[in-house]
Amino acid sequence: MYYVGIDISKYKHDCSILDQSGNTVINDFVFANSSEGFLSLNTLLSSFASPDQIQIGFEATGHYTSNLKRFLENAHYSFMESNPALISRFIHAQTLRKTKNDALDSLSIARWLMSVEYKPYPKGFYHIYSLKSLTRLRNSVVRQRSLYMVKLTNVLDHIFPEFKPFFNNHFSAAAIFILEKYSTPERIAAIPDIDYDSIRCISRGKFSFAKLIALKELAANTVGVCNSIFETQLQSIITLYKTADSEVEHLEAEIIPLISELNPHMLTIPGIGPITAATIVSEYGDFNRFSSPSQMLSFAGLEPGCYQSGTMEFRGKMVKRGSSQLRYVLMNCVIPLIRFDPVFASYYHKKRLEGKPHRVALSHTAKKFVRVIYALETKDIDYDASKLR
Repeated sequence: MYYVGIDISKYKHDCSILDQSGNTVINDFVFANSSEGFLSLNTLLSSFASPDQIQIGFEATGHYTSNLKRFLENAHYSFMESNPALISRFIHAQTLRKTKNDALDSLSIARWLMSVEYKPYPKGFYHIYSLKSLTRLRNSVVRQRSLYMVKLTNVLDHIFPEFKPFFNNHFSAAAIFILEKYSTPERIAAIPDIDYDSIRCISRGKFSFAKLIALKELAANTVGVCNSIFETQLQSIITLYKTADSEVEHLEAEIIPLISELNPHMLTIPGIGPITAATIVSEYGDFNRFSSPSQMLSFAGLEPGCYQSGTMEFRGKMVKRGSSQLRYVLMNCVIPLIRFDPVFASYYHKKRLEGKPHRVALSHTAKKFVRVIYALETKDIDYDASKLR
């Protein structure tokens, strides 16, 4: 068996190889992040052994490894990706020296690979990687859309501060339509009655004529002050918001067929929709690579910190060292879980009765949700609330 450590960078990669006795066979073979470089790596590896006699390891470095992963899979090599923090701890445990370079890092990764249980990356990872790229892009656009809403609120605070509270502090489709078409309080106050049908259709009948009369009166007596600068800002922000909103819809239309094809069992949990499931699946990847729910909690950064020395022991806040994207989704999907599923609702209220603050009770419920996901996906079963405690 040969152990191959690869230190990943943007334009080139460093490779070191150890034999099963731990002897260095190749020290710092450098190859480019290109087809020629990948072929040179394949030539080197094939000169030692067949793919089933070679274990390859490298750090998780985002998209820099995606092309190499695809090449290795097509060449029938297995590989293992690890959290950089784990490899860093291993390196620091080997020496007190602070010397660091790519050649030493690749050698340390190969040594680390010999010391751990080899868990190859799942085949067909590119499907999951595509889903991950789409969900992360969607979440980024959603955050940008939210930022535009904040900016829109700031402008309205100047020109028409009563507008957003009138719509219960929510920018509905009717609210956006009115702002886009009429912009200023003066024009809103002068909305002709004949235009009501358009507003009613946009709101699907929820915006009554009485509400329009009340809004016009509010606009006529607003304390806000409008000028051409604020009007330009308003129109520009609404355009950006609508563009972002359209992109979110487009991305969701791409994500939903992908997650439907994978059809994870967590979709059978009440309150869990395809976008939430897609994010969780794409961030975790292959659930079978986790040997316990605690490893999944650690991956998401949901486990509490612990310090123990002698007679002292302290358990602190969650470490937040895992995937921030995954942790955000897990914490936020707990709210619909509590609303739609009695098991999670009772668990949340149990934690509240124990004296846990709201956010802490939510985090405990999120941990329970992760444990349920682990059971469903590793045992290949659908959700059944009656089997939960």
